[in-house]
Amino acid sequence: MASLQHPTASLQSKHVLIPGKSLAQKPTLTVSFSRSTFSALKLKLAAATRRSNGAAGARMSATASSSYASALADVASANSTLDVTAADIEKISELFSDPKVSDFFSDPTLAVEKKRQLVDEIAESSGFQPHTRNFLYILVDAQRIDLINEIAKEFELVYNKLTDTELAVVTSVVKLESQHLAQIAKQVQKLTGAKNVRIKTLLDASLVAGFTVRYGNSGSKLIDMSVRKQLEDIAAQLELSDITLAV
Repeated sequence: MASLQHPTASLQSKHVLIPGKSLAQKPTLTVSFSRSTFSALKLKLAAATRRSNGAAGARMSATASSSYASALADVASANSTLDVTAADIEKISELFSDPKVSDFFSDPTLAVEKKRQLVDEIAESSGFQPHTRNFLYILVDAQRIDLINEIAKEFELVYNKLTDTELAVVTSVVKLESQHLAQIAKQVQKLTGAKNVRIKTLLDASLVAGFTVRYGNSGSKLIDMSVRKQLEDIAAQLELSDITLAV
């Protein structure tokens, strides 16, 4: 058994759906996958690897990550497990943000079997879908596990496109209540017309108070309701104003 202790993923992101749907988390769907399903996943990922071999440097990695993410999304969609697979990938991204985990899997001196054993431990403790576990096996065997964080980002983009979901990143000084996040989600939905809005929360003490919301393509749009922004605006106004001191 692999001796590395891996952390339990602490997920801050929440799904906030259109009015009329419950905000409660969906129950996990357990699916039994046949050998043919696993073979189909291997074929898709093998094709993804071949398509990436002609690229170079960062472009090659980006192409490979996108191809792997699309292949996994295809399998998840075909088995009606897209939502739970997205949750699996989010947990994986959290786990691999720990240097101990990423260093373990990137260590070329460790046998593949040891890495597979740790995949088993993570999959069991996290309740991953069978095809998510198999996906990690394939990345380990192909020595492409170093791409997992990029794959997670690409999978999120694919998922959002397939489900017509707008991602909004809400940053605040303290954790916001669920009803406040729901109100923010409704506002983002009005602005974008998206069917679903998915909220990710971050904490940033430098905002002083209030919050910011980033959404749109690669977070290109910003709603800034922070006290820091108000202070910056006041400072800018003072710099631009002609101040006359009475003598």
